[in-house]
Amino acid sequence: MARPTAVSRALSQNFLADRAIAERFARLAAPRDRPVPLLLEVGAGKGALTAPLARRCQELRAYEIDPRLVSVLRGRFSCSPQVRVVGGDFLAAHPPRTPFSVAGNVPFSRTAAVVDWCLRAPALTDATLLTQLEYARKRTGDYGSWTLLTVRTWPRYEWRLLGRVGRRSFRPVPRVDAGVLRIERRDTPLLDAAGYRSWRRLVELGFSGAGGSLHASLRQAHPRRRVDAAFRAARLDAGVLVGEVAPERWLWLHEELTR
Repeated sequence: MARPTAVSRALSQNFLADRAIAERFARLAAPRDRPVPLLLEVGAGKGALTAPLARRCQELRAYEIDPRLVSVLRGRFSCSPQVRVVGGDFLAAHPPRTPFSVAGNVPFSRTAAVVDWCLRAPALTDATLLTQLEYARKRTGDYGSWTLLTVRTWPRYEWRLLGRVGRRSFRPVPRVDAGVLRIERRDTPLLDAAGYRSWRRLVELGFSGAGGSLHASLRQAHPRRRVDAAFRAARLDAGVLVGEVAPERWLWLHEELTR
C-alpha cells in the first residue's frame, strides 16, 4: 500500500481509516432512494470513500492529485466499470454540464476553494464534504451565528451539518475533528433572478460593517423608517449583530426593503 507522499502532506490530507464511518458518509452523500447518476469525488486518496460511493451511483469520477495514489486507485477499481479514476487536481476540472453531485474527504487547506468550485458549478445538485468541524459549524450556523457566504447563497442553497467525525478516524490523526457538511441546491430557489441580485446587494451591505451595526449598515441605502419597519417585521432588535441574524430573518428584511 502506497504511503502518503509529500504531495498529500502538503495538501493537509488525512485519510479516512474507519470503514463504518465511510459507509455512513456514503449513505449521506448518496441515499439509495435517490440514485446518483454522476458523482465526482474530491481527493479519493486510497479509496476509502470511493468503494462505498461507487455502489450508490451510476458513474463515479474519482479525482486524485497524487500520482502514486492514482496508481493504487486504478489497480483497486480496475474491475469496477462505473468508476473512472482521474489523475489531477479536482479544482482544475471543468464542471459537467449535466446534473451531478460532489462528495469527498476534503483536505482542510483546500476546503474554501472546493466549496467555491461547487457553488460556481451551474449543474451541481449537492455536495457532501468531510471538512474541518469548525468550518462546517460556521457555515451551517451551528455556533448560533451565520457567515456572509452562507447567507448570500441561502436562496439557492441549503447548508446543513450532518454529523461529526472524530479525528482518530483518520490517518495520520489530525489535530481537530471533522464534520459532514451538506450543501444542497434548492429545487425551487427562494428568489427569482432579479430578487437574488437585490438579495446579494442587501446582504453584502449588511455584512460591510458600515456604521458599526447591521441596522446602521442598512441605513446607508434605506431610510431609517424603512429599516425600522423591516426590523420589526423580522422581529430583530436594532442592536443585533449581523452574524446573529439567521437567513430566514434576512428574507423578512429583504421583503420589506425591496418593496
